[in-house]
Amino acid sequence: MGKIPVKMKMVQYALSPYQQKVMPGLWKDLPGKLSHKVTENYISTTLLLGPLVGVYSYVQWYLEKEKLSHRF
Repeated sequence: MGKIPVKMKMVQYALSPYQQKVMPGLWKDLPGKLSHKVTENYISTTLLLGPLVGVYSYVQWYLEKEKLSHRF
């Protein structure tokens, strides 16, 4: 008895550069999703952005004060 030759078929998949979609659900209606999340969590958003904006404005004010302090 001899060996029976087995033919294997290789299947090769290729992606066309014109048909690739990378995470299409993420980019679909992105502004609508962001506005929905912000309005849904406006208290958390305020508590996060309030101190950040306050610290940034204080730092800008302080730097301007330091720049002008040598003039007088």
